[in-house]
Amino acid sequence: MTGKLLTIGFDADDTLWHNERFFEMTQALFTSLLREHADGDHLQERLIAAERRNIGSYGFGVKGFTLSMIETAIEVTGGRVPASVISEILAAGREMLDHPVELLPHAAEAVEALAATHHLVLITKGDLLHQERKLAASGLGERFDGVEIVSDKRPDTYARIFGGTPGGVAGAMMVGNSMKSDVVPAIEAGAWGVHVPFSLVWALEEAEAPDAPRYREIADLGALPDLVRALS
Repeated sequence: MTGKLLTIGFDADDTLWHNERFFEMTQALFTSLLREHADGDHLQERLIAAERRNIGSYGFGVKGFTLSMIETAIEVTGGRVPASVISEILAAGREMLDHPVELLPHAAEAVEALAATHHLVLITKGDLLHQERKLAASGLGERFDGVEIVSDKRPDTYARIFGGTPGGVAGAMMVGNSMKSDVVPAIEAGAWGVHVPFSLVWALEEAEAPDAPRYREIADLGALPDLVRALS
């Protein structure tokens, strides 16, 4: 499949700015709150199971995560979780929603450089209001020609989005930290997929690297402009 590279799609969380570490910090608090009812490993298994069950109903993001923590707390305590613990879980969720946006290294420079030469689209999943607030706080919003906040990232998602951008799907590249959500489905749709590994990976986002000619991996976003120039 050929096509001049004209459009670059960026993931947001843990690609442009920190996200997963705030979930990790909240999970540590959650483990501490329920240490009398379940050991840490068992509790995390129950929480992941709850998140997996609830994605279809709650979607991705802090609000669904908070509800899954509450559900897990009720389960592991046999319905006897103190109201004070529920209150602390809710407070932790609000703190996550209010946390300042911290850009990852080279994110601003890469977006700035590519905005001058390519059509840029932010493609992220999660809570609409929270993602909009983070984008506004990042200072990067004006550099994007389009913003897509989606319920999930599948091949048809990328086919729809990139199908309406310069160069179409064949002329598009998706850049992100999630092999499962950012890279594999974009390649399956016919675009380029560029993996930018991040030190923390949510269990539900793990996947194997594809064996595909349109797959690339870079150490950080500092290497992206050169890669784009080489492929354009």
